[in-house]
Amino acid sequence: MKREKSEALFEKAKKYFPGGVNSPVRAFRSVGGTPLFIQKGKGSHIWDADGNEFIDYCGSWGPLILGHANDKVNDAIKKTVENGCTFGAPTALENELAELILNNNKYIQKIRFVSSGTEAVMSAIRLARGYTQRNKILKFEGCYHGHSDSLLVKAGSGLVTFGNTSSAGVPESFVNETIVVSLNNEDAVKQAFAEFKDQIACVIIEPIPANNGLLLQRKEYLQFLRNICTENKTLLFFDEVINGFRIGFEGAAGYYGIQPDIITYGKIIGGGLPVGMYGASAEIMAHISPEGNVYQAGTLSGNPVAMAAGIAQLTECLKPNFYTELERKTKFLIDSIYQTSKIQNSKFKIFSVGSIFWIAFTDAEFVRSAEEIDADSMKYFRILHKELLDRGIYLGPSGYEVGFVCEAHTEADLIRTAIAFGEALEIVMK
Repeated sequence: MKREKSEALFEKAKKYFPGGVNSPVRAFRSVGGTPLFIQKGKGSHIWDADGNEFIDYCGSWGPLILGHANDKVNDAIKKTVENGCTFGAPTALENELAELILNNNKYIQKIRFVSSGTEAVMSAIRLARGYTQRNKILKFEGCYHGHSDSLLVKAGSGLVTFGNTSSAGVPESFVNETIVVSLNNEDAVKQAFAEFKDQIACVIIEPIPANNGLLLQRKEYLQFLRNICTENKTLLFFDEVINGFRIGFEGAAGYYGIQPDIITYGKIIGGGLPVGMYGASAEIMAHISPEGNVYQAGTLSGNPVAMAAGIAQLTECLKPNFYTELERKTKFLIDSIYQTSKIQNSKFKIFSVGSIFWIAFTDAEFVRSAEEIDADSMKYFRILHKELLDRGIYLGPSGYEVGFVCEAHTEADLIRTAIAFGEALEIVMK
């Protein structure tokens, strides 16, 4: 495989950007080698600067549920751009996308558009604190909520802990407002509520944790969180920036049939363009400025180009059997990989929900918490990633990241992928 142009571009990028990238995981440090510089994408395929072609299962980390450069999304973008890219003023497209979402999602009543998933979560945390008049939040080790200060906190050594910052530049005072506990541990949550009675504004969780492995939670555990939050007048916050609209139009809330108090969604609602959103009941959202006293603003919030792309994409997601077909494709891919590799009894598993899947080198039947992931197993993913690249299969460059199947993936794509996996895993297992 040719890498000369990507290598030259990376060397040049190092002069301009820290580590040569504008987001850390892109540097390929987890898998080794030079990051690929992508030149174009169409459907389920991408091409790098050297002309190498790949079947893509990253999909810009999830939002491209229809595939790259979808014709309907592209047409909507082109039509909108002709009238201008941004106005810093309301447009009818904001109403149209909001109506499309709210008419098909009974778990939220009002929303606010922002420019990213991180911004959505940051704004929703402020809303939770403003609404409850409490300062502390409770999060879970292994869930990712963007890079705002309050959430760059990892667990310490205790069952219930204020934890430690996971980034330089985050003041200890921020860390001391964030309680961190392990996933799938009811006793830890109960202890946190006992220790910090009437102080916790919200419990924030990825109901389908998908940024540190695919840590599928029991419905009973999520219902437990709902119940304990209700008992303590604490808001339950579902961060669905990654999983939202991936397993159904109503996301994890609809999948599990559990009503959270606040939900956030990410770039999937903008056809892959920069956008995010947070939503709640009309009562809670009434606390947002200018209606209430919780301030949040953004020049590019409700950007018309992103709104148009989102309308085009989510309209397609509402087609009959859209999600059923996506899940069928995902299961077909996984079954085909198992059959081709013939290593069902080895320490290799693929966990999945809807159109999301995660490759893990483990013999565990379930992996529900970050502590259950064997860090040493990532050496196997490193080999697998390289071998798959050589065979024209692109996964996100980290064994902790998940993969995504999109509407554009064909049966031929899935079969070719399974064959590539069989060959690659044979090398890995040696």
